[in-house]
Amino acid sequence: MFRALAALVLIALALGAGWFAWGWYGAGPTQQDTSFIVRSGSTLTGVAQQLEDEGLIRSHEAFLLRAKIMGGDDPIKAGEFLMPGAASPATILDTLQHGEVIRRFVTIPEGTPSILVYETLMAEDLLTGEIPVPKEGSVLPDTYDFERGEDRAAVLARMQAAMRNYLAEAWPRRAKDIAVDNIEDAVTLASIVEKETGVPEERRMVAGLYSNRVKDGMLLQADPTIIYPITKGKPLGRRIRQSEIAAVNGYNTYTRVGLPTGPITNPGREAIAAVLNPAETDALFMVADGSGGHVFSSTLEEHNANVAKWYRLRRERGEM
Repeated sequence: MFRALAALVLIALALGAGWFAWGWYGAGPTQQDTSFIVRSGSTLTGVAQQLEDEGLIRSHEAFLLRAKIMGGDDPIKAGEFLMPGAASPATILDTLQHGEVIRRFVTIPEGTPSILVYETLMAEDLLTGEIPVPKEGSVLPDTYDFERGEDRAAVLARMQAAMRNYLAEAWPRRAKDIAVDNIEDAVTLASIVEKETGVPEERRMVAGLYSNRVKDGMLLQADPTIIYPITKGKPLGRRIRQSEIAAVNGYNTYTRVGLPTGPITNPGREAIAAVLNPAETDALFMVADGSGGHVFSSTLEEHNANVAKWYRLRRERGEM
């Protein structure tokens, strides 16, 4: 009789242990992959209640009990996690302790002015908080990752730190006798190069041309510097007016000798590198060639002939 009772007890214990283990390793109630967010400073108790509320586990009390006995001691992480469909409580806890946080991405293309950096970050619904329009030229164009709920100021700070770090690395590698003698002016000149050509192969040549003009004390006569005070770098959407060409301000290089008072956009790495190592050229003029690039010349006579060709091509296209 005693042996039979003992056997029944052992069977009951085994069944109980099996049930307890199944409650930890068995499939969860949600069949679909689910995004789950752990806020900074959350406790396991609070997260367990959240898991139950969102239908990822059946009971937060049972989850906490099993986690205490069968789970690891590592702390849970803050962030957004992807829980696979039918994830067991064991899988859920392991994901919260050791899983990869879901990263989101925002891209700032080369030559994006700061007003559009601001608008891009403010339009990202998964970010939080307010930011000012960043200082022009302070953001390094690139693709940046972020977490859901992250503060916009933190993302912007990473973009600006990336620019500072790149400049700190690039400036010591500059060529001798370049047209600028400090990092700030290099960024300003690079912003003009960035806006004046969309052809990567031309960047060093354009940088060489404008470097020559800076050294010779010539007017840079860069159209994007006319537009910047009007739109803060956004597309003008029309042709530049004669009154705007003649405007006197800190940016218009048709009326101001030398560099503008500051950058007119956020230049990328290649535009900055082009200014720090420009092409060796005697070019002082350039005009569009009709295929997206430019024709360069060193004399006004050559330039005028190239301009005449450009106008003739535009008339043939019906653009004039």
